[in-house]
Amino acid sequence: MRLATWNVNSIRARIDRVTDWLIRNDIDALCMQETKCKDEQFPFDAFEAIGYEVAHVGYNQWNGVAVVSRIGIEDMEEHFPAQPGFAKDPNAEQPVEARAVSAVVGAMEPSGPVTLWSLYIPNGREITDRHYTYKLEWLQNLQKASAEWLQEDPDAQIMMAGDWNVAPLDTDVWDREFFEGRTHVTDPEREAFNSFVEAGYQEITRKFLPDPHTYTYWDYQQLRFPKNEGMRIDFAYLSPALAERATDAHIDRDERKGPGASDHVPVIVEIAD
Repeated sequence: MRLATWNVNSIRARIDRVTDWLIRNDIDALCMQETKCKDEQFPFDAFEAIGYEVAHVGYNQWNGVAVVSRIGIEDMEEHFPAQPGFAKDPNAEQPVEARAVSAVVGAMEPSGPVTLWSLYIPNGREITDRHYTYKLEWLQNLQKASAEWLQEDPDAQIMMAGDWNVAPLDTDVWDREFFEGRTHVTDPEREAFNSFVEAGYQEITRKFLPDPHTYTYWDYQQLRFPKNEGMRIDFAYLSPALAERATDAHIDRDERKGPGASDHVPVIVEIAD
């Protein structure tokens, strides 16, 4: 089973690129983030034309997450339990954003079923911004929910994948000094990210891709990609039972090349039957 995650940075702008990539790389199921469209705007037909079913959550032109699968989709869930919301006005209602969706894939496959969570963790903006505390609460509540999933079923086959907006190691950014005083590298963010290990999960891409300065994101500004001034912020946490079946992981750096590329690249996880 070939599973993947990709922050596509607008699915309508990159639909041909994404569908071509799925076919070329023989991907069974893909978690996407930043689809940036409402459900009624999502290009379902393009995926159905190449044999993929879709579970998508999108409320407006921001955020948006999806799971697409050619090995079936069942039991879609739009949010994880106690997923916090956010509004600029702290006194207003805090609506839940389109940042998490899950689906069971591969129920009829020898290697399935697997529950995939496509996650777009809040950016945090600035350390002094309310969005930063929202980010920490979001990760804390996700960790609590994911720990309960394993308590209920220690043999659960779960992959939580996406754009985590955290660089867990100093070598996950091109210049640690550049990020001093900024989000993504602070101790509270890193502690929140690493807390999933305490819950029993394994970040599987690090196991197969341990090399420092191996990035998944490069800003469009300042020629960051040609200079390889990137960040590693796209990851896949696997439950213990699923991690035992993982055989490899890849970062498709070439997808950052050429016109119309997303600022993130796909990350692929290989699962044995």
